[in-house]
Amino acid sequence: MPQIFRKFLFLLALLAAAGTQAQLSIEITGAGANRIPVAIANFAGETAAAQVIASTVRSDLERSGLFKLIDPAGATLDENAPVNFADWKGRGADALATGSVTRGADGRMQARFRLYDTQKQVALGGAVYVTGPEQLRAAGHRIADYIYEKLTGEKGIFSTRIAYVVKSGGQFKLQIADADGQNAATALSSTEPIISPVWSPDGSKVAYVSFEKKKPVIYVHSLASGQRQVVANFKGSNSAPAWSPDGRKLAIVLSKDGNSQIYSVNADGSGVQRLSQSAGIDTEPRYSPDGSAIYFTSDRGGSPQVYRMSANGGDAQRVTFEGSYNVSPRPSPDGKTLAFISRRDGRFQLAVMDLASKQVQILTDSVKDESPSFAPNGRMILIATEIGGRGVLTAVSSDGRIKQRLSVAGGDVREPAWGPFNP
Repeated sequence: MPQIFRKFLFLLALLAAAGTQAQLSIEITGAGANRIPVAIANFAGETAAAQVIASTVRSDLERSGLFKLIDPAGATLDENAPVNFADWKGRGADALATGSVTRGADGRMQARFRLYDTQKQVALGGAVYVTGPEQLRAAGHRIADYIYEKLTGEKGIFSTRIAYVVKSGGQFKLQIADADGQNAATALSSTEPIISPVWSPDGSKVAYVSFEKKKPVIYVHSLASGQRQVVANFKGSNSAPAWSPDGRKLAIVLSKDGNSQIYSVNADGSGVQRLSQSAGIDTEPRYSPDGSAIYFTSDRGGSPQVYRMSANGGDAQRVTFEGSYNVSPRPSPDGKTLAFISRRDGRFQLAVMDLASKQVQILTDSVKDESPSFAPNGRMILIATEIGGRGVLTAVSSDGRIKQRLSVAGGDVREPAWGPFNP
C-alpha cells in the first residue's frame, strides 16, 4: 500500500497551526461569464441596521461570481418607493432591490424588501424578515438567497453554514460559521486532533472524529445543546463518518475486525452492521443522495480508487479509472456528479466526474487539495488546500469558473464541511 495512502487513512490528524476564533476572510479569485447586473439600493429606515443588511446582500451576491453589482450612487429607496425603471436600466441594472429596516415595539427589527426586473418593469416579489438586532446579517443572507433564486432559478446558499477545524498552539477547534466565514463560533476545543466533521441532513448535529481518548473515536454533537454522544469506540480505529440522507444511520470505517472496512450504525450508536468485505482497505464512505448506494475509497485493486456499492453492502463496482490515485468521493446533491481528489503529475487536485458520461474534469491548479464538500445546491465545492505553505479553504464552482479563497490571517484552516439548507 502506498505510504501516502496510509497517511491519508489517518485523515490528516496532524493539522498545521492556525489562529483561533478568527473569522475567515474571502478573496474572489474568479468569476463566471455573463454575470447578471443587479443594483441594491440603500435601504431606508434605521440607518445603521439598514447599512448592515444592504452591505450583506451586496457582498453575498458579489462573491457568488454570478452577479455584477451596479453602484446605486447613494440612492435610498424603501420597498414602496416608486421606481424609475428607465433610469436604473440606463445605469446598466437588469434587476433592482429596494427595502427598509424598522424597529418594532418589541425591539426586534423588521427588514422588508422588493425585487424588480428593470427590463420588464415588473416586481418579482418581496418578503419581510423579523429578526433580533444581533441577527441583521442573517436577514441579509435571507434576502440575498431570495434574490439569487429569483434571478438564477437555483436555491441560494448564503444562509447556510460551514464547519472547519483550526489549530492554535496545542488547541484544536471545531468551528461553525456562516457560509461567508463570519460569525465563527467554537463547537469543540481539544488538545487532541478533531477531524472529518459532517453535518446531519437537518443541520442540527455534526458527527466527527476526535482523538481526545488518544485514539480515533466517532461522536455526534448537537449544536443547539452542545451535548455529545459516542457512536463508535471499538477496538482499533473508528473514522470517516457519513450520514444517510434520512439522518437515521451513519456509514463509518472500523478496523475492529482487521483492515479498515465500512460499516453502518444507527445514529445513536446501536445496530452496527458490516457493509464491505475486501482484503484491502475500504474508507471514506459517502451515501448517494437517494440513499441507495455508498461511494467509497479502496485500494483493493492495488491503488486507491473510488468504488460504489449498495447501501446494504455487497459487491462493489469501480468508478474511477483515470490515474493511479483517486480518493475522497463526494456525490453532488442531485446525484449526477462525483467530486473527488485525483493525483496528477504529483499534484493532488479537485476533480469532478459526470456519472452518466464518465467524463472527468480537473477544477483546480493547486498541489495539495483535500476534503471536498458540495454546497447544498451543488453550485460550489468547498475544499481545503495549501497556498504559500499554509492551509486555506477554497470554494470552486462545479464548472471551475468561479473561485473564492477563504483564509484565516496568519494560520491554517482544514477539514471543511458545507452544511445543508436551513429549514
